[in-house]
Amino acid sequence: MKILSNEQVRQADEYTINNEPIRSIDLMERAAKQLLHEFMLQFTVESPVEIFAGPGNNGGDGIALARLLAQKGYIVKLNILNTGRGLSPDAQANFGRLPQTSNLETVFINEDTGLTLPGPSTIIVDAIFGSGLDRPLEGLPARIVDHINSLPNTTIAVDIPSGLFAWANPDVESRHIVRASQTWCFQFPKLAFLMPENEPYAGKWKILDIGLHPEFINSLSTPYIYITSDMVNGMLHRRRQFSHKGDYGHSLLIAGSKGKLGAAVLAGRACLRSGAGLLTIHVPGMGMGVLQTALPEAMLSIDDEYDLISHLPETVNFSAVGMGPGIGTETRTIKALEKLLLSGKKMVLDADALNILSENPGMLEKLPPYTILTPHPGEYKRLFGPDTDHFTRLMRMKEIAGKMKLVIVLKGANTAVASPDGELWFNSTGNPGMATAGSGDVLTGIILSLTGQGYQPFHAAVIGVFIHGYAGDISEKRVGQEGLIAGDIIEALPEAFKRCKIQK
Repeated sequence: MKILSNEQVRQADEYTINNEPIRSIDLMERAAKQLLHEFMLQFTVESPVEIFAGPGNNGGDGIALARLLAQKGYIVKLNILNTGRGLSPDAQANFGRLPQTSNLETVFINEDTGLTLPGPSTIIVDAIFGSGLDRPLEGLPARIVDHINSLPNTTIAVDIPSGLFAWANPDVESRHIVRASQTWCFQFPKLAFLMPENEPYAGKWKILDIGLHPEFINSLSTPYIYITSDMVNGMLHRRRQFSHKGDYGHSLLIAGSKGKLGAAVLAGRACLRSGAGLLTIHVPGMGMGVLQTALPEAMLSIDDEYDLISHLPETVNFSAVGMGPGIGTETRTIKALEKLLLSGKKMVLDADALNILSENPGMLEKLPPYTILTPHPGEYKRLFGPDTDHFTRLMRMKEIAGKMKLVIVLKGANTAVASPDGELWFNSTGNPGMATAGSGDVLTGIILSLTGQGYQPFHAAVIGVFIHGYAGDISEKRVGQEGLIAGDIIEALPEAFKRCKIQK
């Protein structure tokens, strides 16, 4: 799913109006009906509604929603901000459609209007300003936003919380922005929703399809993509009836050291559960019994050292190599990683391999093109330095990936994958229960398996983060967030792959 700029969304609206064709007022009605549908799914008519509508088309959406809710029997109070500029044409048209009924009260708010406190069960709807906002709120709108934020009530934002910019949000904490419980956005996610600093404002967000013209949307170009199950389904390979294990790659995993052999077990098991034809795990001597018992399906390569990685096996026959989980940063391990970088193999580097790179910056320049790096935010900061905010970090990460021809997977909520071609894809799966030890090792194993099977590195990373999160979501339903451990994610991988593939 594309993430579009404000100008592109405006163009999509205009194209739909001109080529569907549909009047702009009817497109607004379509949006309001989608809001009504979602509202009725969540809230009964026993919940009063108080809507705050601005003068523009976002306010028009709110005014239209007020009418539709009143017609369904909800008790609605509609507050329209009087900014002195009048209503937009479509907002004015919807104001003229408001019914004269006892369950709909309309109030115009100006600087002198006193604001009343709603009852505890009242649902607040923020339809003050939309995604076109490009400057911080002040005056009456800022006062209304502060009033909304002072209330304990559930707050629904229409399209985007008022005061939040759809793109970059500098100094976000110092601005007047609605803190929504939920945001129901139209057609496309806003890039701002994918930044952790904006979570207190957007809350849980959901996309409502308002039927913008698909032909025009397909013609638009954007480097920002929101990963969906349909996209992943289209990328997944289908197995041939007469295939054999050699057709699905032979991956090499270099992992583990004293006290950290569990990382090798988790990554190895995830690799096998993600379709690897063959897997060899290179471990210190002390890991032979552990890995042979825990993963009888894997072959082992045993290091000369008992408790650390000091060298590599010959890599020529492997289709992809993954290195990092639990390996430590001892000097001989650094030398082994340096040797791997010279091999030119397709590779996935995680955990301590990334820590070694950050402590030895010259090694970054030796990374083969299309190497996949999977840092969490702390590892990313050590690798590439600090940034003032998440948006700046992501824009710079996109540039770094393009310049160095790398695939960078920045782990977290809505994990971001930067491509060597300058694209930035955001994951749509996963939950906070996955913030647990070993979860990253599992992701390494999944991506290594896919890379070894012959997927392009960027596609392997995109599919990997989606399936990883999907398996986490399946696990959450089984055990909850607090009880979720990395092994649960692995056990859910077959179901995650199955659900993705069943759509085709």
